[in-house]
Amino acid sequence: MSDPKSDQDNHADQMNPNNDAYWESRGEDERPDDWGERVSEDNN
Repeated sequence: MSDPKSDQDNHADQMNPNNDAYWESRGEDERPDDWGERVSEDNN
């Protein structure tokens, strides 16, 4: 059985572009150096 707090933390990490888990869940190895620019492009 999984821990609800852990599940919530993981979900929050995957929704946060400042977190490696965000990028890993999108096929990257880690947060790229230009992550800020990528996030800005996605919001335009």
